[in-house]
Formats: sequence, structure tokens, C-alpha cells
Amino acid sequence: MEWGERCLLVKNNPEDPVFQFLAGTFHQDADSPEEALQELLTEESKEYLESAIVFLTEFINSEYSDDEKNEYIQHCADGVYFPALGLTPIQWLKSVVEQLKEAVKVK
Repeated sequence: MEWGERCLLVKNNPEDPVFQFLAGTFHQDADSPEEALQELLTEESKEYLESAIVFLTEFINSEYSDDEKNEYIQHCADGVYFPALGLTPIQWLKSVVEQLKEAVKVK
């Protein structure tokens, strides 16, 4: 299956945990990506954060090209303006995973 086909399926699949995480946390109504992440870290359980680390890491390490991953992240996290951050979407997602790991250590 081509990425575009999969992407369309995933975009319309609320069951996809990567989509749920990104679209549910980093949407256009969020004040900023940083505030959205802090809210997630304080409100979600340690168990959810641990599972997010797993499925986000699996996505980052998947066989898709960086361009495909970047496009998907941009689509899902439509409240994040990546040029202002000076990061590619995949670099940003890796930093989010690192922050999740730090938060799990503390919880």
C-alpha cells in the first residue's frame, strides 16, 4: 500500500494512536505547542505517557521516509507551526518523546 493511501486511511482513522496523540494535543485551539504538551504531561496518567512513548517511537522508527513522516505529523499536529520552531516535524516529535520520557521518570 502506498503511503498516500495509508495516510488517507490513517487520517480518517480515529483509532490510530499517533493521530489521536498529535491531533488531540497539538490542535489549532491550543495556545502553544509547549503549553499543550505541559497540559498533557500534567493531566495524563503515567501509563498513557508510557504507551505514547512506545507508539511514537515505533512511528519515528518506521520504514516511511522522513518526508512522509514530516507530512503526516504536520497534518495531524495542525496547531504547530514548525518553521517558527526551527525544527522539522520529525525533529520536533523526537523532542516531544524525550520530554515524555523525562515526565515518566518524575511521575
